[in-house]
Amino acid sequence: MTTTTRAAVVEAGGAPFTLTDVELDTPAPGEALVRMVAAGLCHTDLGVASGGLPFPLPGVLGHEGAGVVEAVGPGVSDVGPGDHVLLSFTSCGGCRNCREGHPAYCATWLPLNLVGGRRADGTSTVSRAGIPLGGHFFGQSSFAERALADRRSLVKVDPDVPLSSVAPLGCGVQTGVGAVWNVLTPRAGSTLVVLGAGAVGLSAVMAAALTPATRIIAVDRFAERLKLAEELGATHTVNAAETDLGDALALLTDGQGADGVVETTGNVAVLRQGADALAARGTLVVVGAPPFGTEVALDVNGLLPGKRIVGLTLGDSETQTLIPALVRLVKEGRLPLHRLISTYPFTDINEAVRDMSAGRTIKPVLTF
Repeated sequence: MTTTTRAAVVEAGGAPFTLTDVELDTPAPGEALVRMVAAGLCHTDLGVASGGLPFPLPGVLGHEGAGVVEAVGPGVSDVGPGDHVLLSFTSCGGCRNCREGHPAYCATWLPLNLVGGRRADGTSTVSRAGIPLGGHFFGQSSFAERALADRRSLVKVDPDVPLSSVAPLGCGVQTGVGAVWNVLTPRAGSTLVVLGAGAVGLSAVMAAALTPATRIIAVDRFAERLKLAEELGATHTVNAAETDLGDALALLTDGQGADGVVETTGNVAVLRQGADALAARGTLVVVGAPPFGTEVALDVNGLLPGKRIVGLTLGDSETQTLIPALVRLVKEGRLPLHRLISTYPFTDINEAVRDMSAGRTIKPVLTF
C-alpha cells in the first residue's frame, strides 16, 4: 500500500521547490517509513536543484533528515515504529570499503546517493499521479513529511534529544568533524587551518577544539562568521577579504606552516593556498566540491617534504558509531551545534534557500 505525503519537489534545474502531494512506495526489504520532524538544508541540495548534477528531475531532495519510524519493511528488526532516527547517506554494505568500515567510499556510492534517483534495483520510491519522480536521494529524500529510507541510511538516536537540534549531523557536521577526527587526527601542539567558516568549516572548528591541537585558525571573508568561529573554539582568525592569506598564515604559524588544513570552500585558488601553507608532513583535506572536471595546479616540488592532499566524502564516517557520539556531545553541550542552526517551517523552504544562498543563515533546518 502506498503512502501519500506532502513533498518539496524540484520540477527542473533552477526551479524553486514546489510543495505537492506525492506517493511513497510500500517499504521494501531493508527500508523504513519515517515521519519527518526536521531536515537540514545543505549546499549539495542546492547544487542538485540548480541542475548542476545529473539527478533525475522532477525529484525530491533532502539528505539531513531526522524523524520517527512509522513502519519497517521485511528484514528490518533493529529499528521499529516509535524509534527516533537520523538519516544519513546509504551504502551497499557488501563491497570492500563498506566491509572495512568506510561506507562513504562504497563502490556504489554515486548511484545510490547522488545521481541515481532510484533504488539499487532500478525501482522508484516516490511517484506523482503514477509517474515516477527522482527520489532515494542519499537513500532518503527527506524534503517531505514522510520519507522512505534505506535501513543503512538510518541511525537510531537518543529520543531525549530534540531532532531539530541534531538533523545536520547527517551530512555537513559529520563531514567537518570527520575531516579533523578521522583524517587529520591532531597531535598535541598541532596547528590546524580551516578554510571557510560555513557549516562544514565551523563543524571542523568545533571538532578541533575537542582535540589536543593548540592553534586553530579559521579563515573566511565575513567578519561575523569569524567572530562565531572564535566563540566556537578558533584561537586565531584571518579575514581573507582584508589581508593576504599566505602572508597571514605564515605569520600565525611562525613560518612553519600548518600541520592540517581543511578546505571547505570549493574554490581552487583557496585550495592552492591551503596546499602552499602546509608544513612538512602536513595534510590538506579537500572537502569543498567545485563543478565536476575542475582541476587545480600544484607545486610538485613543494609536495615532496611529505605533504599529503586527501579528498574526503562525508567525513569518511562510519555513521552508526560517529553520529550517536555526536548526538551525545550535543546533548552534553560540548558540541554547540545550535549556534549554527536557524529553523524554518517546511512550508518556507524557498525562504530558507534564499537566506542560505545570501549568507544570512549558516545551517537552515526545516521543521515539520
